[in-house]
Amino acid sequence: MDIAIQTSRPENVDTLAFAIPKDALAAVPLAASRTLVEGARAARFTGEVSSSFESFVEEGGKVLRVVLLGTGSGSDADMEKAGGTLTARLATSGAAHVAVEFIHGASGSAAAHLALGACLRGWRIDTYRTRQSEKAKPTLAALTVVNGAGAAEWEALSAVAAGVGFTRELVSEPANILYPESFVERCRHLADLGVEITVLDETDMADLGMGALLGVAQGSARKPRLLALRWDGTGGAQDKPVAFVGKGVTFDTGGISIKPAAGMEDMKWDMGGAGAVAGAIKALAGRKAKVHVVGVCGLVENMPDGNAQRPGDIVTSMSGQTIEVLNTDAEGRLVLCDAITWTQQTFAPEVIVDLATLTGAMMIALGDQNGGLFANDDGLADNLIAAGQTTGETLWRFPLSDAYNKLLDSPIADMKNIGPRFAGSITAAQFIKRFVDEDVKWAHLDIAGMVWADKPGALWDKGATGYGVRLLDRLVADVFER
Repeated sequence: MDIAIQTSRPENVDTLAFAIPKDALAAVPLAASRTLVEGARAARFTGEVSSSFESFVEEGGKVLRVVLLGTGSGSDADMEKAGGTLTARLATSGAAHVAVEFIHGASGSAAAHLALGACLRGWRIDTYRTRQSEKAKPTLAALTVVNGAGAAEWEALSAVAAGVGFTRELVSEPANILYPESFVERCRHLADLGVEITVLDETDMADLGMGALLGVAQGSARKPRLLALRWDGTGGAQDKPVAFVGKGVTFDTGGISIKPAAGMEDMKWDMGGAGAVAGAIKALAGRKAKVHVVGVCGLVENMPDGNAQRPGDIVTSMSGQTIEVLNTDAEGRLVLCDAITWTQQTFAPEVIVDLATLTGAMMIALGDQNGGLFANDDGLADNLIAAGQTTGETLWRFPLSDAYNKLLDSPIADMKNIGPRFAGSITAAQFIKRFVDEDVKWAHLDIAGMVWADKPGALWDKGATGYGVRLLDRLVADVFER
C-alpha cells in the first residue's frame, strides 16, 4: 500500500476518512454532514480510539465512502491505533484510495503516527495464496494523510515500518524456504542501504571453536551461518558499536529431545530474535540513524538425524567453557553463547542486547502481553522498559542472582544447558550471562510470546508481529544516537 502525507486531498480518492478526537464529533465539511453526524451519534460513535462509523455521501456528483475514525486522546499511540483500525476496516472492502483529514487539525507527529499505524496494520503476506475469493482479496492500494506537516517525520517512520515488515516477512516464511543460508541471502539487500555484511560458514565457526552453536546444527542438512550486519551512521566517530544479537533457529524440532507433534509447525518462528535484529538494522540504516550498531544473527536448524547432538553430550563453547547438554531442545542458549562471544571478541561492544524466542516458561509467565527482560545493568534495563512503553512493545523485568546461577552447575562439565523444572526462563538467562564479559552492559530479551499472534491486534494481522524492531529503534534514538 502506498502511503503519503501531503497538503491537499487527491482528486482520485474514492473514500474519505475524518479523524475525530474523543467527545469531539463536529460538523463534517460535506453536503450530507448532518445526516452523517446524526447517524454516527445514533450508532453511539464518540471518537474513542479504534472506533469507527462508515457511511456513504454524495459530493460533486460523486458518491464517496466516508469513515469517521476515532482518534481518542490524539496521542501518537492513539493515532497509530486509529490508522490500524482504518486499514483493517478498508483492506478488502472495495475501497482503493482513502484520504484522511483531521477535523480539528493535527501535529506532524500525529499525522505521521497515523500513517505508521495504517502501514503496520496493512501488512500481509499473500505469497503462497493461489485461491482467494474476490471479497478476500485486498483492494486498498493507497492512503493519503492530508496534513500540512508530518512528511519529514513520516519519512523516518516509514523506514521503521519497512524494518518491521522485513522482520514479519522473515518470521512468516516456512522453514523449507527460510533456512540459515537463505536468511543470509534475504539480508543481502541491506548492503544497498550502506550496511556492511559479514558471513561465517561452518568451517569458519569450527576454526573459531564454536562447538555450542555447531552442536545444535549438526543434525541438519541445512548448514549453519553466523551473520553480522554493521551500520555506522557516525562516520567512524563512535568507535565501539551497540550490539544486538539474535537467536536464529530457523526450525526447531527439539532435536533428539523432540517436541510433541501438535503445534510443531509454529517452530518456523523460532528465529524471531534474529528476525528482529535484521529488521532493526534495516530500520536504522533506512532512516540514516547517527549510531554505530552491529546486529549478529546465529542461524541454525535443529533437527534429529543420525548425527544429531545427544542428551548427555558435552560441547566446548568458543569461550572455552564446557557445557553438558541435558536437553537438546534448550538449544537457543547454545547458539547465543557462541554468537555473543564472537561479537565481544570481534567488535568489543560496551552494550549487548540479545533477543530470543527462548523459553516456553516465558510464555507461561507473561503470555503475549510482555517480553521478558533480564539485565546486569539497571540503567540499560530502565532504558529498554521506557522504549517499550513508548512503542507499545512492552517488557517486564525478571531477577538474576547467584542462587539461580548455581542451578546450572554440572558435576561433569562447567555447566548444564538447563536447570531444574522451575524458574526456567531465569536459569536460561543465567546461562547466557556466563558468557558476557564483566565490563559489558547486557540485557536479554525473551520474546517467546511476542513474535507471533494467534489473532489480529491493533497494528498487526494474525501471524508475525515484527516485535522488537520498534523497541530497538527507540532504544537507539533515546540513548545511543548522536
